[in-house]
Amino acid sequence: MKNNKLPFGRAASDLVRKADEVSGHGVSRRDVLRGLAAGTVLAATAGGLMTGATSVYAQTPRRGGRIKVASATGSTADTLDPARGANYTDYCRQFMFYNGLTTLDAFLVPRMTLAESIDTADAISWVIKLRKDVVFHDGKPFTSADVVYSLNRHKDLQVGSKVLTIAQQFEEVKAAGPHEVRVRLSSPNADLPSTLATSHFLIVRDGTTDFSTANGTGPFKCAEFQPGVRSVGVRNDSYWKPGQPYLDEIEFFSIPDEAARINALLAGEVDLINPVNPRSVPQVTSSGNAMVMESPTGGYTNLVMRDDLGPSQNLDFVLAMKHLLDREQINRVAFRGFGTLANDQPIAPSHRYYMGDLPQRPYDPEKAKFHLQKAGLAGRSLPIVASDAATGSLDIAQLLQLSAQQIGLKLDIKRVPADGYWSNHWMKHPLGFGNIGARPTADLMFSLFYKSDAAWNESGWKNEQFDQLLLAARAETDDAKRKQLYADMQVLVHEHGGIGIPQFNSSLDGHNAKLKGLSPHPLGGLMGYMFAEHVWLEA
Repeated sequence: MKNNKLPFGRAASDLVRKADEVSGHGVSRRDVLRGLAAGTVLAATAGGLMTGATSVYAQTPRRGGRIKVASATGSTADTLDPARGANYTDYCRQFMFYNGLTTLDAFLVPRMTLAESIDTADAISWVIKLRKDVVFHDGKPFTSADVVYSLNRHKDLQVGSKVLTIAQQFEEVKAAGPHEVRVRLSSPNADLPSTLATSHFLIVRDGTTDFSTANGTGPFKCAEFQPGVRSVGVRNDSYWKPGQPYLDEIEFFSIPDEAARINALLAGEVDLINPVNPRSVPQVTSSGNAMVMESPTGGYTNLVMRDDLGPSQNLDFVLAMKHLLDREQINRVAFRGFGTLANDQPIAPSHRYYMGDLPQRPYDPEKAKFHLQKAGLAGRSLPIVASDAATGSLDIAQLLQLSAQQIGLKLDIKRVPADGYWSNHWMKHPLGFGNIGARPTADLMFSLFYKSDAAWNESGWKNEQFDQLLLAARAETDDAKRKQLYADMQVLVHEHGGIGIPQFNSSLDGHNAKLKGLSPHPLGGLMGYMFAEHVWLEA
């Protein structure tokens, strides 16, 4: 790729034809070509991820009705501030009330939303032209001032933005008229349209500092928000997308206990839940009144070994733990066969920047024992913190515990509640678990979770070479060279990072059989967190 343009040769034509075959009338040839030019299409994922989605287009959405939606995570840290969103329940809530400049479709191609167009000649200077027919929930017209404020506020340390390290690329964001914004980056980044589609970059009204309620341009207006309790959205009758949303009201809350969540669905007390534990799939599908939708994703449940806490400072201990991960058994037991085996690298095999030549790390108790002894930790007893909040982590912990016994290591499983797990336990123990959702680009995955100064650098791993490669890859407009840089970064994470990734998860949604409009999305469950404006109730 040169100067953010691609020669549309045979490979591009094949992908466009594949997209046409798979998507029916969901994604146009022009959309796919635009995605290729932006460097965002994941060709290998195009087939399976659309399974079951074509039936959506054959149905006529029905207007009206109310649904209740239950997630697994909720706490007093719940927020309506997109910049501070910390988990998928925040993302869902925020997509209910706000829009972004772009959104990602089922091919992870960025589509225009509040932006009418986003153009660049060099991937440094960008011109964003905005829609003129959009109003906020309070009736104020949407203008360039709202975009300038929304993007710039991420760099204000007082905001506490979760994407501060990403926003630091915005060297200048300024209005060039009431419906035009100019963005100048500190270095080239061809992924900007995809980056702007993530929930953190949803647009808030100029000058907003109070997020006790939401004043966005999204499909639903915020009627109630009680952190850790529930939120209620009612249809935005002034929504700029004709005919949408379909529902009158969505009540959104958490049921941390998985069994209780399943029972609520089967009893008809809720209409949509996420996640469904793979072991519960037969119970749901045999009920006759509920269904399960699988979305293969690049997300993962990972073993977190904090580099600044206890034994995880020792690379040999980290390698011992990675060799104790019996990936095939974890896939079979913890996830009932849903998901794809991983190799302690955070880029999924379906991604075009996946490093496929990296030898698969095997389950090897003998090698694990060697590294454990070398670390001087044989015979030790160590706590490992797990929770239902990190899908599958309790099963993984139990499997690790059994494997560790074979090499003279005692792992003491500390099961903690799902409620408040992310604020009270995540990244706060020497051994624990994360549950990372898919990201649309390799740059975002690496920047948010592996860069030395990233707020969500789970293991606290700091590697100067990795940071330099990240900046180089972001600026590289030659696609082959960029792919090699990302490959080198995956090798570093695989060999030195304090993260063990046994598999890439599928996200499982359970839903009332009368709830229509759902389709899989590679970013995760609940249609990549964007279900609200798409679903409806069958009469």
